[in-house]
Amino acid sequence: MRATLRWAHSDLRTHRGEALFITLATAGIVASLLLAAALFGYATNPWQRTFAQGHGAHVWIRTAGSADARKLARLDGVESVAGPYRTESTTVASRGTRAAVELRGTPHLPSVGRPLLTAGHWLDPAEPDGVVLESRLARSLLAEPGDALSLPGTARTLTVEGIADSAEPGYSPGAQPGLVWALPSAVRAPAGQVTGLRLKDPGDTDYAVQRAVTVLGAGAVGEVSTWQQARAEAQGENRLLGQVLALFGLGALAAAGFAVHGAIGTRIRGHLRDISVLKAIGFTPGQVVRIFLLQHLAYAVLGAVTAAALTEGLGNRIPGRLGDAMGVWQGLPGHTVALSAVPVGAVLFIGLTTGLAAWRAGRVPPVPVPRPSAPGGGRLTGLARGALGLRLPAALVLGCHKAFAGRGRSLAGVARLTLPLLLMVVALSAWTTLDQFHSDPERVGLPAALSVRSDGGMSDADVRALLAKDPRVGAAYPGVEVVALVPGQTGTIALRGLGTRTQPYPYALAEGRAAHEPDEAVAGQGLLDLLHVRVGDWVRMTVGEQPQILHIVGRSIEPQNAGRVVTTSLDTLRENDPHLSPAFYQLRLRPGADPRRVASALVRTGRGHLDVHAVTNPADGLSPLRGVVTGLIAVLALIGLVELLTAIGGSVREGERDVLALRAIGMSPRQITAITVTATTCTALAAAVAGTALGLPLAHRLIDAQGSSSGIGAGIAQSPSPGLLLLLGAGAVLGAAGLAALPAARAARRRLADTLSAVA
Repeated sequence: MRATLRWAHSDLRTHRGEALFITLATAGIVASLLLAAALFGYATNPWQRTFAQGHGAHVWIRTAGSADARKLARLDGVESVAGPYRTESTTVASRGTRAAVELRGTPHLPSVGRPLLTAGHWLDPAEPDGVVLESRLARSLLAEPGDALSLPGTARTLTVEGIADSAEPGYSPGAQPGLVWALPSAVRAPAGQVTGLRLKDPGDTDYAVQRAVTVLGAGAVGEVSTWQQARAEAQGENRLLGQVLALFGLGALAAAGFAVHGAIGTRIRGHLRDISVLKAIGFTPGQVVRIFLLQHLAYAVLGAVTAAALTEGLGNRIPGRLGDAMGVWQGLPGHTVALSAVPVGAVLFIGLTTGLAAWRAGRVPPVPVPRPSAPGGGRLTGLARGALGLRLPAALVLGCHKAFAGRGRSLAGVARLTLPLLLMVVALSAWTTLDQFHSDPERVGLPAALSVRSDGGMSDADVRALLAKDPRVGAAYPGVEVVALVPGQTGTIALRGLGTRTQPYPYALAEGRAAHEPDEAVAGQGLLDLLHVRVGDWVRMTVGEQPQILHIVGRSIEPQNAGRVVTTSLDTLRENDPHLSPAFYQLRLRPGADPRRVASALVRTGRGHLDVHAVTNPADGLSPLRGVVTGLIAVLALIGLVELLTAIGGSVREGERDVLALRAIGMSPRQITAITVTATTCTALAAAVAGTALGLPLAHRLIDAQGSSSGIGAGIAQSPSPGLLLLLGAGAVLGAAGLAALPAARAARRRLADTLSAVA
């Protein structure tokens, strides 16, 4: 044991930098995997807990006020019912912020779909104008218990009595109205009613919706929302962040394992004589294997424990959403298991790759085998001889030959360095795609910057005239969005009429063409998947009691409503309803216009009758991804450094024999140094080219697959700029050259006696 420890200590002193980088890389990998686990838990468990504790409804059905919603309680598979509750759509304002809301008349605290109070108290009959706000709506309005909410256009006010979490879809400006629970007396202008169904088997959700529509009649059903939609909306960007962290964490773990495997293999080749001596003095093959295995396991354990301690200790003190996720995750039941399993799994994987490489050390014979007199690469190739004949620098030619002389070993080194560079290219592609949502939103389905709605105090002509007067508004597209029942009546989708035939809406098309003729439409990927149709098919849906048949001529990149949107022109919808008027306007601003200033100006000009919101950008919730990508690139850079140090060390050791021959033919130490530097540079250059060539299509495939699964659709992936890719490749090549220069110069200037001893 003492001899083993002395060997390990000596090896550590010789390879301090490599040991440090392996430890730091392991820490980064384990930290990213732990954060991924936290984000997955944060994405799923809060909603699941709210749904379970609140005895959530699996289906919410909004119907006309005249519909007999009590029939739903007698449907097969329905365990219990919430409501029906009368509802009123209105707008509330607090501290200068307005929000569209649904007032829900709730006589008592529901047993199904029960809101979970986080502040204040439930409705009190003694306070007829008291309300309870859904928590996301309260955060948007900056409202707290005791605050007063005004209803623009009226003298009426509501008092916030409490704030509650709900398992229903939360408030989203311009997309989803906020939920406000109120006493039935506070709902003064009911426009419909809503009923919640809790099912015996959640898997029967589609069948239950179909039966409910059949019982009530398609004309009575306004909108249907299910627990799957609510869960997907609640998970949102947190699940995507967790997937990104997990993907890159596992990729980095594989790269680290291969780098450690290569480092040990190179070290074994350089210490064959020392290992033979150890066996000659009595070391067993198992002891030799344990030397390498325990040494690298110690590095991995140190890095894993450090990462686990830091993530657990910082917890919710980590800035941003990652800190929120850690705070929630630490209170979940599976937290302790994951906190132990992730570091142990990472250490075991590194141990496995280490053991496979160290096993070769155990097979080294006790009697040293003389090295072959000829170099492993063989004689110069015809190409190398031709290059020398053209009087190219000998150091350049011999360095390139040395880099690719031993094909199997050279290709393995290039492959190990290619993996972290490939992952860097994928990470930069994700960064570039995310930036495009902000720098060029029109290409990803967001041509409009603002959405404008009138509260009814202004006519449509007045709204159009007001928008036309603002010179910063480039175009105003009239629109209306209605809820349509899908074929089979198992759910609802958004049917949107945007623009007119004379002023078509500028869709971002990924497939097919724009809708020009009557009854033509474009659809999002989510809708195509839901209806199992393709571009070119005809689809039938029901709006109220009117059937609407549309020809899908294109697939648009649709970032809203999980892509479950079919869009046509307003003129097409008017063919079924000639009196249909625009419900909102989508504003396309001129270059350089500030959306916030334009929105403020329109609100002032509209004298409080206009509700102006910025169009929701799905990338707004992914701002932590930039920090995540930066950290992952740093981890991958450490892994690349380990591999470069391994390649340099192996090149220097294997070149010790050649130093004598090169000196004998008159080459200077500087030329000998240049050979090793050129060999390392060629390896890095080959890895950079391979990483870029393989990483770009892989990044497009992964990003488009994620876009398709989220409903946005394929076609959003963007490649990094050529300049950025060139900078990455140049950094890898110049870094390799810089790292190789010093050890190569030392080897070239060694004394003749030392060189003879090394090759003896």
